[in-house]
Amino acid sequence: MRSALPLFPTTVVGSMPRPQYVKDLLAAGSRTGAHDAGWQKRMDDAVRFSIGMQEQAGIDIVSDGEWRRETYVDVVGEIMNGFKWIKRDVFAYHQVIAEKMTPRKPGVVAEEARFLKQNTDRHVKICLPSPYLLGQRMWVPEHSQGAYPTREAFCEALIPMLRQELLAIRQVGVDVIQLDEPHLCVLVDPAIRAQFADPEAEMRNAVDWINEIVADVEGVTLAVHLCRRNWGRRGWGAAGGYEAILPHIQRLKVNQLLMEFSIPVAGDVAILRELPPNVRIGLGCVDVRFPEIDTAEQIVERVEKALPHVAKERIGLNPDCGFAPGKDHEIPMEEAYAKLKNLGLAGRLLRERHSAKI
Repeated sequence: MRSALPLFPTTVVGSMPRPQYVKDLLAAGSRTGAHDAGWQKRMDDAVRFSIGMQEQAGIDIVSDGEWRRETYVDVVGEIMNGFKWIKRDVFAYHQVIAEKMTPRKPGVVAEEARFLKQNTDRHVKICLPSPYLLGQRMWVPEHSQGAYPTREAFCEALIPMLRQELLAIRQVGVDVIQLDEPHLCVLVDPAIRAQFADPEAEMRNAVDWINEIVADVEGVTLAVHLCRRNWGRRGWGAAGGYEAILPHIQRLKVNQLLMEFSIPVAGDVAILRELPPNVRIGLGCVDVRFPEIDTAEQIVERVEKALPHVAKERIGLNPDCGFAPGKDHEIPMEEAYAKLKNLGLAGRLLRERHSAKI
């Protein structure tokens, strides 16, 4: 039996750095495509290592590192047919929608969840990409209009598929299902908002589509992760506080929001006062992009700056983003492990300092 979560529970956002061994496995095959007879065993062993590393670091809610996925976005191409690989974006690879979607392997993310739950006694988290994220990243006019005439049409077609996947994950009995939504968050930046004819409509759609997916789903913590994109050593993709998107994230029908605050462009933590009081906060208090490793005391200081604005019972601790949303993020494993160890220690220090004050 899993024990109850402590005060200031710690978690990862999702992905862990992929060692070259895992990258070679992904290059050699996939769980939905060709691979030799030993491929699945080797990948299972690798994922157990990712889980164990988080456990050893003292993390309370663990993921599988997303090591079975090419990227956190492209997992949709394992669930559905209709996608093709092209070269684009800052990391020079991506899948785009090119044909009408048809089922390929529904439930593949639920299989991740089942393996994760079977291989840890900690609370577990599984992540899904959001429709708006997928639309921004995978609908490209010259490749996609023949299948879906508009980006919005593609996003709307994703909703029933993602809801089905979410319900299958819930059936496994995970503790947290997280929808990743960086492209709503990058609209904090006025330069990015200026790229859209109606940025408010973009924000409304992003939230409405998530709310459709999670409508009336109970028995699991539903979370949304908001960040300004993680470009590894290149930094982030947007700058600005959450004020510009606040009216929209206030409408999200989820239990938890994971928000980044360790980077200098994330704005004032006082914004937490404006979030619905029933929503828990995953406080981004560890940077994942650059090599500097904050001490546990520095992490504690970041968390304590939030305490005047939100009750301690609502706060969880996490990095700002996943360490490697894509397989080409070159973040050293030892660096990520050191950051997670300090995150785990910070959680323990905060509990020692604040538990008696509940």
